[in-house]
Amino acid sequence: MVTIRLARHGSKKNPFYHITVADRAAKRDGRFIERVGFYNPVARGNAEKLRLDLERLDYWLSVGAQSSDTVKKLTQRARKQAVESATVEVEPAAAT
Repeated sequence: MVTIRLARHGSKKNPFYHITVADRAAKRDGRFIERVGFYNPVARGNAEKLRLDLERLDYWLSVGAQSSDTVKKLTQRARKQAVESATVEVEPAAAT
């Protein structure tokens, strides 16, 4: 079975996670099929905190991949950000 989960990278007390598609039997930080994004929980300033390729994520979910609980929450956050950024881009053009 294929899972979509976080793989921890970064240094001690400075976590950085890759969001990966991997076989369930593979180790947490080991072999993976595809990277679909990243999550940086300690991002500061203008640093990007979350990036997800939603098209690839939807593809993997459509073929039966199961995502972890944390990835589900991050996906919801990314979809919300995508909708907000799309509405912000449309509003100025509609006003003129």
